[in-house]
Amino acid sequence: MDSLWDDLDGLVSSPSPISVETANRGTIKPKADFDAGEDAAALKEAIEGIGTNEKVLINILTQRSSSQRQLICEAYQQAAGRSLLEDLKGDTDNDFQHVLVALVMPPATLDCHEVMRAMKGAGTEDSTLIEIFASRSNQQIKAFSDVYLKETEKLVTLDLKGEVSGDFSKALLLLAEGERDESSSVDTEQAKEDAKTLYNAGEKKWGTDEAPFIDILCKRSIPQLRQTLVEYKSISGKTLQRSIEGEMSGELEELLVAVVKCVKNIPAYFAECLHDSMKGGGTDEPTLTRIMVGRSEIDLLDIRAEFKKLYESSLHSAIESDVSGDYGECMKALCGGED
Repeated sequence: MDSLWDDLDGLVSSPSPISVETANRGTIKPKADFDAGEDAAALKEAIEGIGTNEKVLINILTQRSSSQRQLICEAYQQAAGRSLLEDLKGDTDNDFQHVLVALVMPPATLDCHEVMRAMKGAGTEDSTLIEIFASRSNQQIKAFSDVYLKETEKLVTLDLKGEVSGDFSKALLLLAEGERDESSSVDTEQAKEDAKTLYNAGEKKWGTDEAPFIDILCKRSIPQLRQTLVEYKSISGKTLQRSIEGEMSGELEELLVAVVKCVKNIPAYFAECLHDSMKGGGTDEPTLTRIMVGRSEIDLLDIRAEFKKLYESSLHSAIESDVSGDYGECMKALCGGED
């Protein structure tokens, strides 16, 4: 299991994480002969009839692209005089409702609401904040921060500041600014320098100086960090991930490890998150829903391939044995085929 994260061969030459805007490794593609009015009418009928026709809701909402679903929402509002979102909330419940609601929200709104949910009430759901801020591009972070500002009239960074503290807060806030360097060129000397700095701040000294870890991992570009991971291993003899796991603990460790995994292989990181959401007694439905909906048009095909490599069973069969009913049908539809 760990060999995936320990193996850095070919890392520097492997393609950099695709920018979300051009990603085309999703399981959900835009429907070819799409008619928003027709879909809206079918949904209206499915909701207004005696009992709800869940099958129609699933077939339409899981098989249209996100931008097509936005057009359906507009057509529905015109036809019914009510919002599709409110009707879905009134007509469905539990996890099935949550996934349909997630599907009709634009991606940035979904991220924004997940960040809000993670900060709601006493304490924070740190694992959700970690997954979102470690894996999103600057553009994605800016997009959901804009929605957050519009909906709450507050800056997400200020709200986060009130919720989290210490070094974890420092790292999370750096990521939340969405200012990671985006240059594609790699400065090998800088990578060697950074690797040495990290080695001196961790492995080499008694106790750990967290500041350089936070600074380097949350600011440098992805290609630059990939080179740094390689340089670090040649200085230290072990991977930076192993060093962080050995030197740190708690949320800061979890966040920095997530950043390193996303630098290395985003689909494998999500495959691991999906596996964790389904292992053991219960299912972490919010995480399962967020990743399946959020990555369905970006890289879910790659996530499926990594899942199969890591766990020797397909994502589809893992979902099948873990969730059932209308919610399970939605998850399987988003997953696409069996691998």
